[in-house]
Amino acid sequence: MLSLRHSVLPLITRRCDSAEIFRSTRCVVLCAAKGPRPRYPRVWKSRKRIGTVSKSAKLVECVKGLSNVKEEVYGALDSFIAWELEFPVITVKKALKTLEKQNEWKRIIQVTKWMLSKGQGRTMGSYFTLLNALAEDGRLDEAEELWNKIFSDSLEATPRIFFDKMISVYHKRGMHEKMFEIFADMEELGVRPTVSTVSMMGKVFQQLGMLDKYDKLNKKYPPPKWEYRYIKGKRVRVRSDKLYDSNSMRRAQIGNGDGASVDLEQLNEQESGEEEITEDEGTSSDRGDKLPDESNSISNQGDERGETL
Repeated sequence: MLSLRHSVLPLITRRCDSAEIFRSTRCVVLCAAKGPRPRYPRVWKSRKRIGTVSKSAKLVECVKGLSNVKEEVYGALDSFIAWELEFPVITVKKALKTLEKQNEWKRIIQVTKWMLSKGQGRTMGSYFTLLNALAEDGRLDEAEELWNKIFSDSLEATPRIFFDKMISVYHKRGMHEKMFEIFADMEELGVRPTVSTVSMMGKVFQQLGMLDKYDKLNKKYPPPKWEYRYIKGKRVRVRSDKLYDSNSMRRAQIGNGDGASVDLEQLNEQESGEEEITEDEGTSSDRGDKLPDESNSISNQGDERGETL
């Protein structure tokens, strides 16, 4: 009996120790992983973005061949995405860009409203695309309704591009009171207006004879001294006064009714030359040493030409 007791007890204790060790290691693994292990992504779930360009082209062709009946358009769009496992947001956005380049504003409105009705693509970019299409198509009431909804929902988070768009829409239609309301909202929210918005407001103040407000506007938002332009793929800093002077000269030359042809490439080269000079202002001291020699050489060439003549 004594031998049996002594032989059984070590086995029981070893089993208990092994069970405790197993449990403790399992607990350590769970704590390190912070819960159950993550599941692997399903094989049938499509994650590839290849082929969105061709799909967007097919979507554009499908939409452009339809009538303006809502049921027909929505039915065609539903059948287009019937076999998609996920909603093709990228394909639809590319199709909207293509339609925007082609000025198909009605189709943009139809596709965007269909996408929003599905609960997809509810971003500020989609809302701005819809707002721009409504304004370009002449649906001012719907554009104002959409603007009021966006402004009431987001308020301080409303992007500046929405304010600029609504001010430009009202400026084209001569609705000055609505322009003043939106500009007042911008100042209350601390949104700094762009140069185009300030110029539009200044023109309205001048037309209405509000010269005191025009002066206050220019003092509060003075025109920038420098602007950036891309010339041959390079970002160049240009003086704004030179840029506006060149634009005014170009408009004056193009607006002449004498039938004189204007070489736009030559004007662009002149502008690029001026911009390169302003870009390299840091090396003006080195250029100052070379300028007298160049002027002397030019004068000598002029004397030689005079002698030959």
